[in-house]
Amino acid sequence: MNRSGHGKSLEDDVQSALKWLKRHSTRATLDGMARYAIPSDNAFGVAMKDMKVLGKKFGRNHELAKALWETGVYEARMVCSFVADPALITPAQMDRWCRDFDNWGICDTMCFNLFDRTPHAWAKVRQWSRKRNEFEKRTAFALLWSLTVHDRRATDEQFVHGLLLIERAAGDERHFVKKAVNMALRAVGKRNIALNAAAVAVARRLADSPEAAARWVGKDALRELTSPAVTRRLKA
Repeated sequence: MNRSGHGKSLEDDVQSALKWLKRHSTRATLDGMARYAIPSDNAFGVAMKDMKVLGKKFGRNHELAKALWETGVYEARMVCSFVADPALITPAQMDRWCRDFDNWGICDTMCFNLFDRTPHAWAKVRQWSRKRNEFEKRTAFALLWSLTVHDRRATDEQFVHGLLLIERAAGDERHFVKKAVNMALRAVGKRNIALNAAAVAVARRLADSPEAAARWVGKDALRELTSPAVTRRLKA
């Protein structure tokens, strides 16, 4: 696969990627996307394991990633998360892609494989947490969740600020926002003992909220964060 990223060779790589994805698609996978609330009207039906294989074949190629995104094909955009270079992506490009998100799959995949590796990640958590669009707002908390796993240099103070954003957004009743807020709260609380105490305090306040969505977020997180399994792991 050509990596020069210029002229006809870039288009060749795009077409090669689309053909490869079509060859690895199945009707069963396409039909099954609806079960996971992922739109299939502009998709081929390719398993995640195969998309990862294609991403590994190309390696980091930022110009190709931008071209794949422009195809609008779900799987091609998913492959962008493995191909785009986190050192080259700009805040404006992250915003453009985030505005295009229309399902949780692309949102979470981009966060866990690309966005959380950029130098702009923490600024985007704060910025996107104020968005009105469901999937833009979800991206803020999916990104915070992924940073708990991948950002080893982040300070506790950064995650404490993340807890403030979580508490502010916990009353959002939209399913995909609520789920991401919940996952972010649980993830922050599993990072270390100090953050567990801070997250449990937030979860207790939310569990007593008059808002149904916030109560669910708090009670569900509280069950995990105070469980013997989590407590033992953090102490160990």
